[in-house]
Amino acid sequence: MKVLRLDKSGKLNLFEGDVPAAKQDETLIQVSAVGICGSDVHWIEHGGIGDEILTEPLVLGHEFAGVVTEGIRKDHLVAVDPAIPCWKCDFCHLGHPNFCQNLRFAGHRSQDGALREYMPWPTDNLYEIPTSMTPNEGAMLEPLGVAIHATDLGKLKAGMRIGVYGCGPIGLLIVQLARIMGAVQIVATDKLNHRLEAAESFGATQTFLAQNGNEIAGIMSATNSGGVDVAIEAAGENEAVETAIETVKFGGRVVLVGIPQEDRTSFRASAARRKGLTIKLSRRMKLTYPRAINLVKVGLIDVKSIVSHEFPLAEYEQAFRIAQKREGLKVVIRPSK
Repeated sequence: MKVLRLDKSGKLNLFEGDVPAAKQDETLIQVSAVGICGSDVHWIEHGGIGDEILTEPLVLGHEFAGVVTEGIRKDHLVAVDPAIPCWKCDFCHLGHPNFCQNLRFAGHRSQDGALREYMPWPTDNLYEIPTSMTPNEGAMLEPLGVAIHATDLGKLKAGMRIGVYGCGPIGLLIVQLARIMGAVQIVATDKLNHRLEAAESFGATQTFLAQNGNEIAGIMSATNSGGVDVAIEAAGENEAVETAIETVKFGGRVVLVGIPQEDRTSFRASAARRKGLTIKLSRRMKLTYPRAINLVKVGLIDVKSIVSHEFPLAEYEQAFRIAQKREGLKVVIRPSK
């Protein structure tokens, strides 16, 4: 089978490898679609992410769907939860598997991910999806799960004003979730005009080009100087964090989803303290796949339109080049094509 591996910072290697065998409690799947995440780009550009450093070759890819190759579900398309909790620690027992201290995660540390044609994965992590859904949609259920968890932390309610700062795929999914949850106003920012246009198509009521904080005045004017009830940052850039702090209302809630390149987040402490803000940092997702599948199945959330580019594994260089330049929205690689 073909395998794409990160051997060192900036060095991807496509090679032929053996098809692995599934262990007990695992199922072998043929990987159909893999979304390129911003964290994958971090690994390639910096040889790590946050405080995690690449110490051995790693197969990236954690947003994926595939076809079961064996057993009673053979030939069925499944979405795959990339997180493997231990289900034995206190966090797992309390219903917080995203905080599991023994967590294994696809394309992270020493756990190879999905940029290969075949891979074994825990059977309990495979979620069969309707035949009406495509492999690309199945892969997009992972970022949708992240977006669902972020809105859960934000405690969105009908009638609220919501700010979404950063309109990459996760930000655009948050815009859609805010819309169906009854937000009366959704303001969105990004540095790229085509992403703001996408945000408007998904339900943003006002969009602002992020320009060194100059958008703050426009957001405050659009909210009659009151600010938004909940501000969700999904850009991974400090400018977006500062905008969220400055434009959320007194007593409001801020949810930080983005991963900063420099592993550091800062904001004006006096503003956050004076407003008495609640600030939550989002850690991936937890137990969201069934909800994500149902939202797409009934047509409430559109994940298909988030995918703007698709490439076979052999064209990985172009795929990652587009993702690094943030052209379009989501880039998907199809390993089995």
